[in-house]
Amino acid sequence: MIIGANPFGGFSHQNPERDAEMRSYYTVERIRETWDRAEAAGINTMITNNETSHVLEAARGYIATGGALQWIAQVNCRVQPDMKAAVDEVVEIGCTALYFHGALVDRAYVEKDEETIRAWCRYARAAGVPVGVAGHAPEAHAWVDGLDVVDFHAVCFFNCGSLHDGAGSKFRLADVARATETIRSIRKPCIGYKIMGAGRIDARMAFEYAFGSIKPTDVVNVGMHRGDRDDMVEENASLVADILGRVVDA
Repeated sequence: MIIGANPFGGFSHQNPERDAEMRSYYTVERIRETWDRAEAAGINTMITNNETSHVLEAARGYIATGGALQWIAQVNCRVQPDMKAAVDEVVEIGCTALYFHGALVDRAYVEKDEETIRAWCRYARAAGVPVGVAGHAPEAHAWVDGLDVVDFHAVCFFNCGSLHDGAGSKFRLADVARATETIRSIRKPCIGYKIMGAGRIDARMAFEYAFGSIKPTDVVNVGMHRGDRDDMVEENASLVADILGRVVDA
C-alpha cells in the first residue's frame, strides 16, 4: 500500500465543504507528521501531485531532511510552463518515480496524440526515473500499454473523470470490474487508486476486493484523512497486513 495525497490538497471528490475541511486540517506540519506515522506503520512509499503548493512544500522539506518514504510524483503542467519544466522540478526535489496526470492521459487517448505521450516519457526517462501514466478510462490504459512507452500504470478503479475539468465525482460500481480486468491485462506493474471510491466504500471491503483482483506485482494507493480518525494510517496498515497475511497463509 502507498499513501496518497488527495486529502492533503483538499480533493475529496465529495463536496466543496469536505474539500475545505481537508485543506484546513492538512497543514505542512500535519502532512509531514502523517508521513512519519506512515513510515512507522510499515509503509514505504508516498504519492503526491506537483501542483498543490503546500503539499509540494511538504514533500520538498520531507525529502531534504532525509524522510525515508519513496516519493512517486504525479506530474501536471498547470503550474509550470510546460511538461519538461514540471518533470525537471520533481526530479530535482528527489522523486523516485513519476507519472503523468490521468486527465492529460485521458485527453491524449481521445485525441490519439501518441507523439505527446512518447515525448513526455522519453524526457522523463532521460532524467533517470521510472515513468508511468495515470488514467480514469480503461481504454486509455489499453492504448498506452500498446505503445509500450511506460514502466507502470496508475489505474483508477472508477471512471470518475477529473475534478479539474469540472466532470469529476462520478462513481459507479460497474466501473470497478472493468478497471481490475484492465490491471490484470497489463503485464507491467500497476497502482490501483480510488479503491474506496473516495470514502464511499468500507475500507476492509475495498482492500479485500482490490488485493483479490489485481496482480501480485501491483499495489494500491490510498489517501487518508486523519481528520476523520487520527489513527487511520495505522488502521489501514494493519488491515492490509491482516488481509495479505491471510492470502499468503492460504
